[in-house]
Amino acid sequence: MKVTLFATCLVDMFQGDVGKAVVKVLERLGCDLDFPENQICCGQPAYNSGYVKESKNAMKKMITAFEHAEYVVSPSGSCAFMFKEYAEVFKGDPVWEPKAQALANKTYEFTEFIVDVLKIEDVGARLEGKATFHTSCHMTRLLGVTEAPFKLLNHVEGLQYVELPGKERCCGFGGTFSVKMGDISGEMVNEKVQNVEETGADILIGADAGCLINIGGRMNRLGKPIRVMHIAEVLNCR
Repeated sequence: MKVTLFATCLVDMFQGDVGKAVVKVLERLGCDLDFPENQICCGQPAYNSGYVKESKNAMKKMITAFEHAEYVVSPSGSCAFMFKEYAEVFKGDPVWEPKAQALANKTYEFTEFIVDVLKIEDVGARLEGKATFHTSCHMTRLLGVTEAPFKLLNHVEGLQYVELPGKERCCGFGGTFSVKMGDISGEMVNEKVQNVEETGADILIGADAGCLINIGGRMNRLGKPIRVMHIAEVLNCR
């Protein structure tokens, strides 16, 4: 099965190890990966800020970059959902709407792809520790991926899972929201850190780089000894 990796900006620029883990896990599961070097930002920051017209150029470049793909897999539910949104953005455009819909139909979040397409729940991972999981807003509420991460984590040998109180609440990142509404964002992430501490977990796991950078950054500033891991990194542990 040929898989094309949509790395996302945050993974490409700040969390390269997450991208490497995605590649290693999928290759171990028998996938043949390729990486279009002409991929850029998906346009989400501009689009969510109301600059729809300006974001379309980036979207067109991404549609073209992934036009050859059989399956597109991303380690971010937020960015994967943006690909799904393209069809609505180009609705009525005789050239770009069909192309956007084709991209949407073959795009999957990382854990969703493993569980729903590859039909695998045990990837042979092993990690000792007590962990909790942050469910990111876009991945759960918009993309609708709610069960796949937990099915995979339940099969990680040695990992003790504890549910995160208030897991349905936003961590305060929200892309440009954290910049425009900094004070509110700060209070939201403080609450999230407090909830993580209440679990007694020594590992916080998530599936979106933005959330993990936000929560991890606040925990680091507060001196909290809690390890932050993307689920791809967890599944790559042997």
